[in-house]
Amino acid sequence: MARAKVGVQFWPQHTSMQELREGWRGADALGVDSLWVWDHFYPLFGAPEGPHFEAYTMLAAMAVETTNATIGALVTCNSYRNPDLLADMARTIDHLSGGRMVLGIGSGWFEKDYEEYGYDFGTAGGRLRDLATALPRIRARFAKLNPPPVGPMPLLIGGSGEKVTLKMVAEQADAWNAFGPPESYARKNAILDQWCAEVGRDPAEIERTVGMMSPDEIDQVDEYLDAGVQHFILGAGRPFDLGQVERLLAAVA
Repeated sequence: MARAKVGVQFWPQHTSMQELREGWRGADALGVDSLWVWDHFYPLFGAPEGPHFEAYTMLAAMAVETTNATIGALVTCNSYRNPDLLADMARTIDHLSGGRMVLGIGSGWFEKDYEEYGYDFGTAGGRLRDLATALPRIRARFAKLNPPPVGPMPLLIGGSGEKVTLKMVAEQADAWNAFGPPESYARKNAILDQWCAEVGRDPAEIERTVGMMSPDEIDQVDEYLDAGVQHFILGAGRPFDLGQVERLLAAVA
């Protein structure tokens, strides 16, 4: 069995750009498999008006400052960018990185972002329908772009809704991200397998990733592996503690 992968999501809140750059360069040097940011405009916790940076501009910088790990947003909010423009942005970052871009995407949920930036928040169902409409447009734009992406540009979908999101993952995604605890992840993973059977997809084609919001979850690596996780993504806030990343790397070795 292949070693599970390890990634780090650098939370772009309550920090400086210099600290973020030092963090992702340090993690890449440690040999992690993936590097991520999140796609929001305001902090998700702590002081709500605190420092915060935009995702895709950071990814362009990350692309040229790292050499090994894949990079992406965990996950891009579909509502924030025209799907064709998003495809072009991701393709450009893919070229900057030498083919390491992963397009992580979800339907969106953080209402403050929508209100402050003038997007229609609508309903959860409406945002999911918008995502379903956007995905074929993104793939179609990839096929039209000149030059096309350098790398494979895997599509990762984040979310765990059992009736709509997991079916969408089974139909269209190369990877899936959800959160714990392990018993919840195991149940959602089994439902994803059921959707794969229903739509005629080989479940082995979809990489299973988990977002770990606390270093305490490193102690549950074995439970997560039993739940089907193949790729652990540790969330990291300021101060960025690469010692915890090393601990996770050792736990999956």
